[in-house]
Amino acid sequence: MSRRAAFTGLMTAEGISLFGSRMTFVAVPWLVLVTTGSATQTGVVAFAEMLPYVLACASGGPLIDRLGPRRTSIAMDAVSVVAVGAIPVLHRAGHLTFGLLVTVVAVAGLIRGLGDTAKRAVFPRVVASAGVDLTRATAIHDGLARAGTLIGAPLAGVLVAATDAPSVLLIDAASFGVAAFLVALFVPVAARTNAAEINPSGELRLSYVGQLREGIAFVRRDRLMLGIMLMLFLTNLLDQAYGSVFVPVWAKEFFGSPIGLGLASGAFAAGAVTGNLAYTVLAPRLPRFAPFAVGFLLGGAPRFLTLAFDAPLWTVISVAFAAGVGLSVVNPILGAVGYERIPERLQARVQGLAIALSWAGIPLGSLLGGWLADHVGLRSALLLGAAAYLVATLLPFTSRVWRQMDRSSAVAQRAQEAQEAQRAQEAQEAQEAQEVQEPVAARP
Repeated sequence: MSRRAAFTGLMTAEGISLFGSRMTFVAVPWLVLVTTGSATQTGVVAFAEMLPYVLACASGGPLIDRLGPRRTSIAMDAVSVVAVGAIPVLHRAGHLTFGLLVTVVAVAGLIRGLGDTAKRAVFPRVVASAGVDLTRATAIHDGLARAGTLIGAPLAGVLVAATDAPSVLLIDAASFGVAAFLVALFVPVAARTNAAEINPSGELRLSYVGQLREGIAFVRRDRLMLGIMLMLFLTNLLDQAYGSVFVPVWAKEFFGSPIGLGLASGAFAAGAVTGNLAYTVLAPRLPRFAPFAVGFLLGGAPRFLTLAFDAPLWTVISVAFAAGVGLSVVNPILGAVGYERIPERLQARVQGLAIALSWAGIPLGSLLGGWLADHVGLRSALLLGAAAYLVATLLPFTSRVWRQMDRSSAVAQRAQEAQEAQRAQEAQEAQEAQEVQEPVAARP
């Protein structure tokens, strides 16, 4: 099997899984809203999924290193089939109480946290083996996520309106099964534990807790990585409140159906896919800091303001599209910077910690969004969210540390040139050795 096939297989698995997950992002909040009528309970369910997800990312790195990222990814996707599929099965059987829904969603979040962290650890190895430019590879990966939202969110809105939310959840459950199969088929088996982790006696150099501390120490030393995580903590909190509570409540109040939710999410995804296609082509030749800082600034607060001031639907859709274009460069840049700066043996631990800290605001965002929508009103909640988002996206302009994003690109370029020079030298030495041996081989 070719090295490119492994990259293609992993990206296909991710694309299918992300497509199903984006449909669930529409289906679960709508299921809670129509069965309870409570924005607060909608936020509680989102909190119940994201808190275990964040905890699994924070503490699961050493476990993933021990089992192997590939094996962990396959196992967690397989178990997710059962966890996600249990929601529609229990609902149709009449046994899905609110408490049981919260429990099942929490288990699904825990499993998905381990699976996503494992895929992040697999990703740079597969990309390096395939010989794909790292920034371009992260752009392709982010493009698949955006395309999943573009197709999955509007389709989910239509399917939920035509059938019901549990039927859509069955599609997500099936997508995890397909993803597990593709990773098992295409991604090659790698060593479970890095050689640097093993003592001469054959035992692990550090305990489980020691490995966690090593990852934490790396994050604390790297000011750029720490700054990125803190910024993402706030923006993810606000995005979660926006996506899981504010937009569903807006769609219910102004449309009375999930179609409005699907249109808003789909417009944002369309802009993100459009921007991603352009960035995938241009990424190796562009700086990183300027597109990141400007794109984040334009893609944040305006989305909140259009809903807060009761803008016409065409304005909401246009601003969502523009925000998607602006934010389309953010994840590829952050992904490439992280993979470049984190040593390979620490990928699972540091990537897990990065997800945990960056996404720790997501459970809080669900609760805060639900509470604000119920107690201060949707408009006031949206205005508060817009102001906080503006503050967060101005942070990169306050310190020169953020300029190291461009330096990471230069470092990666030099490393690539050094590798190419080394390969050329090895090829030349092999050719010279062969020329020396040929006369000897010709003797009788």
